[in-house]
Amino acid sequence: MRDGIRLAGDLYLPGCWSVDGPPLPVVLEYIPYRKDDVAPDSRFYEALVIRGYAVARVDVRGTGASQGVTADEYTPEEQLDGYDAVEWLAAQPFCDGHVNMMGISYGGFTALQVAARAPKHLTSVIPIDFTHDRYTDDCHYRGGLLRMYYDPGFYGSAMVARNALPPSPSPGEDWASTWEEHLAGNEPYLLRWLRHQTDGPYWRNGSVGDDADRIRCPVFMIGGWRDGYPSPPFELYSRLTVPRKILVGPWNHELPDEAIPGPRIDYVREVARWLDHWCKGEDTGIMDEPPVVVFEQHWDPPLVDRIDTTGVWRGETAWPPPGASELVLHLGEAGKLSAEPAADGRDSFEYVPTVGLCGGLWSAGVPFGLPGDQRKDEALSLTYTTEPLDRDLHVLGRPRALLHVDSTAEVVGFCVSIADVSPDGESHLVAKGMLNATRRLSFTDPTPLEPGEVAELDIPIDATAWRFDAGHRIRIAIASADFPNVWPTPEPAQNGVHRGPAYPSHAVLPVVPPRGSADPPEFVPAPKGVAAFSSPPRPPTWEIVEDAFTGRTTVRAAFSTESRIDDQSVLAEEFLILAHIDPRNPAAASAHGKHRSRRTRPNNVIEARSAVTIQGSATHFHITISLEVTLNEAPYFRRRWTESVRRELL
Repeated sequence: MRDGIRLAGDLYLPGCWSVDGPPLPVVLEYIPYRKDDVAPDSRFYEALVIRGYAVARVDVRGTGASQGVTADEYTPEEQLDGYDAVEWLAAQPFCDGHVNMMGISYGGFTALQVAARAPKHLTSVIPIDFTHDRYTDDCHYRGGLLRMYYDPGFYGSAMVARNALPPSPSPGEDWASTWEEHLAGNEPYLLRWLRHQTDGPYWRNGSVGDDADRIRCPVFMIGGWRDGYPSPPFELYSRLTVPRKILVGPWNHELPDEAIPGPRIDYVREVARWLDHWCKGEDTGIMDEPPVVVFEQHWDPPLVDRIDTTGVWRGETAWPPPGASELVLHLGEAGKLSAEPAADGRDSFEYVPTVGLCGGLWSAGVPFGLPGDQRKDEALSLTYTTEPLDRDLHVLGRPRALLHVDSTAEVVGFCVSIADVSPDGESHLVAKGMLNATRRLSFTDPTPLEPGEVAELDIPIDATAWRFDAGHRIRIAIASADFPNVWPTPEPAQNGVHRGPAYPSHAVLPVVPPRGSADPPEFVPAPKGVAAFSSPPRPPTWEIVEDAFTGRTTVRAAFSTESRIDDQSVLAEEFLILAHIDPRNPAAASAHGKHRSRRTRPNNVIEARSAVTIQGSATHFHITISLEVTLNEAPYFRRRWTESVRRELL
């Protein structure tokens, strides 16, 4: 790199390729998840190599086998390293000058961030399950509310342990000094995230929605409706000026050939068609197909362990879709939801911190967690429901809610859910949005609510594609919690929603014609199937426990993975997620995570364990993080971090 740091990477080439052969286009995945822990036939590496591409997997600085240290994700140095890696690859004899970037989640983020730096030889990017805005729509904050279970329980805790594992010993490489450098210098990312509770320069770095005009290469965006990032592809599509495509299925945060719910597709085929067009000049037909292709979801019973979704693919020639319109649904008296404005009135509800338990687990890596029947949450929420529909209603895009509210609390959130209610009463979550009311005017300079004062909230809701069937009803549910997905606000509260001509609270649905403006392509099914998470002999656990005496509620989720990296190496990982809330004292909510990464080789077992606790109080978040590394069961390294961070209207 330009500062002398050396990044480590693995290169995958076709078995028939030789140095005397023709150079190849390259696909780069640039992430911190340890190239040495990946089997060579996993992900898309083998599939793209078979199709005539070289694939490079590079560890970002301070992670895996790369030199340097890391204390945060998506740093400017990391982005410049990515730029340099693209140009270095383009200059190698195996490369024909075309370098593409592709990846899911972190790899999707880095692909777009490097694209915004506009390296000369970056031919295209294929980001999967990504965001355009690191503050408003990412895994740390949502609508100005702090995420709860995810960082301490999964991602933040796992990275503490993963970043403490050594590189694989390699001839000619000083892997031991790289390991010691990581142990001495790496810091938990989570501390930075909690120190920056409002939007600002810290979060603008790497938020590619701000820099879309700087992206000069074509972009193929892939996402899922049950992923944690369903809206960013559409937000970014509208800002890009380069050739671009969107493909969104019903999927969670997994690659489209193994995600739930299905249908799953052979997405590598679509990626190869895209690459063949831009790198080889082949007429694959992909750019003749509609630029926006989505899966329109239809009603299914809301089972948390379902593996498929009913629906159809639809294509659109533009975004917003041709023929799109807005359906305004007004909140009315007696819980009615109607296109007709209602009389003036005010409806009240209590802030119940445990609402959200039926909404599933926000999806950005935990492999399960689909939403179930919403009626238990709705019983503790303020709900408005239409009459049964007299015809099918097709929704595609990003709904929003405009609410006029008051509260007895200075700090409180408002969560809005849209559900499809079947004739038998089952309620299936379609999409959700939320806003910390203290961020109603600004994400950078929050202001407390004045108790009793009416405030206007404009709440964006996740993008979706959904058909509401004739005979079904549309329901809007309003609450002040989404436990355990976002952190409970600290004050008990009685809230009000005002409606009628004086305060026209309403929801807006983006409605489209029954058929898309273009025929969708035909996809090839995924080459392998998936099983329900409850089917293995040792399934993951996802438990909700309520103390009958106190009402104290705990969410516990645990799962493990094990994979063979090569003939001599096995990687095993364990995840434990805990979130606690006492509804009588939401300020004291807490979240905990434990992670274990264990790598086994002949005569060598290295294990890293991390534990994270965030304990809330009325004024602070108290954070404790511990790391232990053992070598052949003997202690090798230990470190801990303790910090208290003041709550900034959270």
